[in-house]
Amino acid sequence: MSAKVLEVEGLVKRFRGVNAVRGIDLSVHAGEAVALIGPNGAGKTTCFNMIGGQLKPDAGRVRLEGQDVTAMTPRLLWRRGVGRTFQITTAFASMTVRENVQLALNAKAGRLNRVFGRMTVAFGKEADAILARVGMSADAERPCAILAYGDLKRIELAIALAGAPKLLLMDEPTAGMAPGERVQLMALAASLAKRDGIAVLFTEHDMDVVFAHADRIIVLDRGSILAEGPPDKIKADSAVRAVYLGAGLASGVG
Repeated sequence: MSAKVLEVEGLVKRFRGVNAVRGIDLSVHAGEAVALIGPNGAGKTTCFNMIGGQLKPDAGRVRLEGQDVTAMTPRLLWRRGVGRTFQITTAFASMTVRENVQLALNAKAGRLNRVFGRMTVAFGKEADAILARVGMSADAERPCAILAYGDLKRIELAIALAGAPKLLLMDEPTAGMAPGERVQLMALAASLAKRDGIAVLFTEHDMDVVFAHADRIIVLDRGSILAEGPPDKIKADSAVRAVYLGAGLASGVG
């Protein structure tokens, strides 16, 4: 098996005495797409935000390629190779598709203090190469303000890739998308992960997307890991089916 990129050990978070996350252990390998799922209130968002630096854990450790990165800020994590996409797209609407990616490339190179007009000239070829990877080359000159929502999600993925991530955190990546677009986006993310050796950890409510594109699934319930394994094992797990109310597991309740 490929090397571990992300290791989480004993992660704990409490809010006013309530244990939102109770000693979570998980790992993600290079080229692997792992889904973190659970019913509302299971603790998946809290866990995700501790890994991504938005929340400081009360206990436990987060390691990136063996190095302790616990409680580092999102910016420092990004510098270390942790990319993230969000439920709501973060592209600049007034800028073109290419300019958005160029901006991210300039940030990665530490050149955001340059004059803006010169900044959007730099890294043009690199931006075009990334846009080709996500299937958006034909839209490079279009302003993001006029793009369809599904295309904006692809641009957000391109922006994340501009940071050359070792680990990509995807928080509800298909939220707000049409069913067909959801499958296409996660198929793209999973294929890029395997091709480039990127470790992907994602949360997702659409179970069709999860079971089609996750190499491994981790199910949380009440702050603890209920089950972990490949999609077929999780789908057949009676405890998981009980948490998802039986038929809800197949119909996308998450």
